[in-house]
Amino acid sequence: MRDFADMALQLDAHRAEFPKERSDRLPTEFVWRDPSTIPPRPWLYGQHLIRKQVSVTVAPGGVGKSSLTICEGLAMASGRDLLGDWTASGLKVWIYNLEDPRDEMNRRIIAAMQHHNVASEEISGRLFVDTGRERELSTAIQTREGVQILKPEMEALAQEIEAREIDVLIIDPFVSSHQVGENDNGAIDLVAKEWARLADRCNCAIELVHHTRKTNGEEATTESGRGATALLAAARSGRVLNKMSNDMKAEAGVQNDPSTYFAVTRDKANLAPVGDRVWRRMASVQLSNGDSVGVAEVWEWPDTFDGVSIADLLAVQHALDGQGRRYSDQAGGEWAGVTVAAVLGFDAQVDRKRIKKIIETWLKSGALVKGQKTGAQRKPVPTVEVGEWATV
Repeated sequence: MRDFADMALQLDAHRAEFPKERSDRLPTEFVWRDPSTIPPRPWLYGQHLIRKQVSVTVAPGGVGKSSLTICEGLAMASGRDLLGDWTASGLKVWIYNLEDPRDEMNRRIIAAMQHHNVASEEISGRLFVDTGRERELSTAIQTREGVQILKPEMEALAQEIEAREIDVLIIDPFVSSHQVGENDNGAIDLVAKEWARLADRCNCAIELVHHTRKTNGEEATTESGRGATALLAAARSGRVLNKMSNDMKAEAGVQNDPSTYFAVTRDKANLAPVGDRVWRRMASVQLSNGDSVGVAEVWEWPDTFDGVSIADLLAVQHALDGQGRRYSDQAGGEWAGVTVAAVLGFDAQVDRKRIKKIIETWLKSGALVKGQKTGAQRKPVPTVEVGEWATV
């Protein structure tokens, strides 16, 4: 009984520490309201950046994440759809790159403006750019006593965001914005939540750009981010960038193009459905000073039947009719795909995967059917024959 009495005295003392008006605020009764009167979520760019929240972009080095965020920054500042994503208009964007010097940032931004035809007056007073080479950023340090958030630094950021009325702050890369152990979940959790508090206080969206760990050739996800997982946990939207593999380049018919192609996949979404992957290409833009600069642009995965008509199908049927062309693409010059390529103007080697898909689709539709003939070793081998003739 004495233990319970002691506990009661401690509880009374604990309650006395709080002012009475505090108890009036908690708990708060829920009151139903017409959903049409609830303000919609304040999305700023696609379904990735939203006011009062932190979003994360994860990517391996050299894919194009900085170029992507620059183009997105220009899209938001100009209010134009540069990459196929919806953007709110009249936004003020602050890009804080912590790795590159200002000259390099100028090259990238001007190249992107040149490529996407963005005039300087379209972004005047709405795009702000700073670099860690000129002004370092450190939001937290690790001491013997643990993680210490550098409040003066966060306060200075808040004051600048509020003074300039910044809508979107892009920090690139996240690892350069703090000095705590990136594998320490507790430390990264404190840092990430401090960014979230800043976004909430300043009514802005914050994008943290993050590197992936080594994936040994496997496709990355947002969970492949380097270090602690607490960063992704604190984000309301996470997306990952993956470079197109050689096999996929061959399938898309761009294996001879030296450009970088990459997919953007939003695979962590708390406030919206997970998004399908979209594709981007790094175009090479020549500046008048002689520099060649990579700029992100929209790229659409080619449709198998782009440029192929019913008339083309009929021409292929006439070319295959009675020829006994082989079904297997390992049949060399006897492969039916060689005939298809000749009729459609394709390259039987370069466009092999696309040709195989076309043949399979025509087989499923009945326009072509599988036949059979005796091969060189007197064994039956499958062929491709005409099925139901196409009508033009």
